[in-house]
Amino acid sequence: MVFCALDHLMSLETPKLHVPTEIKPTRPDRGWVVMPIGKNPWWMYLASFVPALLVTILIFMDQQITAVIVNRKENKLKKGCGYHLDMFWVGILMAVCSFLCLPWYVAATVISIAHIDSLKMESECSAPGEQPQFLGVREQRLTGILVFVLTGVSIFLAPILQYIPMPVLYGVFLYMGVASLSGIQFWERIKLILMPAKHQPDFVFLRHVPLRRVHLFTLVQITCLAVLWILKSTVAAIIFPVMILGLMVVRKMLDFVFSQHDLAWLDDILPEKDKKKKDDEKKKKERKKTKCRDHDSDEELKYPSDSLPSVKIPKKPSECPSSSPDPSHTPS
Repeated sequence: MVFCALDHLMSLETPKLHVPTEIKPTRPDRGWVVMPIGKNPWWMYLASFVPALLVTILIFMDQQITAVIVNRKENKLKKGCGYHLDMFWVGILMAVCSFLCLPWYVAATVISIAHIDSLKMESECSAPGEQPQFLGVREQRLTGILVFVLTGVSIFLAPILQYIPMPVLYGVFLYMGVASLSGIQFWERIKLILMPAKHQPDFVFLRHVPLRRVHLFTLVQITCLAVLWILKSTVAAIIFPVMILGLMVVRKMLDFVFSQHDLAWLDDILPEKDKKKKDDEKKKKERKKTKCRDHDSDEELKYPSDSLPSVKIPKKPSECPSSSPDPSHTPS
């Protein structure tokens, strides 16, 4: 709001958000419903199978990956997940939007994660210096309904929205993206590349994987991200979904470069704080067992007679009592 007011008061020549003032199709030569069979040649209907397959792969992975991130067990969701039901309704809505030439609406990863984070519950009573304990997520439908209602009502705010500068919107999106980087191991490992060893935080993966192996794994991920970014910015962007599938091949090839122990710590979906907590609990249990063993050893040293074996000393023959005569032999 502040930057929008400054832009308006200073009359800056910044690009503004383009919002139509009336509800109508973008092209005047067509109606609301666009039939798939039109003036195109017959072979184009067969050739459209290829881009349709690529779009299907991209939307399926975008939807399902977002659903898996949202429904992971670390969020402590009580209601069950509906992967097949969500995908079913996404397919129905995509078919309807295609006939109306409207944008497809699928799950957005950044927005979904931000929605989950905004509904998290934490303990209010904690000891001084102790971090609040995560209790769960407020699972309800009110916020989701309000988001879509406000999105629909925004079409009536066109006279106001057209004064919003595009740099302000880009700044909001950039803030949402940067805020969602917190707790992502990939981002933490990128910062470790230029960080001296004495200033590195106590990450749990650094306890189990050598630093050189961590940097090597990070460079592989940065290379894949750069290739996808360059590909997306060129005319070959249509094969972007295929390159997403190609990352599965790259991940499989990493099994020949890294050990399964290293990959378990560098390529795990658990957040850093949860892994660190589990590792600390494991070390605490090991220290407790070691302490119990040391205590038992001290007890044995304190009372050695309980553990020493007993030794029997035989008596001399003269001290032994005379044996009784064998009753089977009678004197003659």
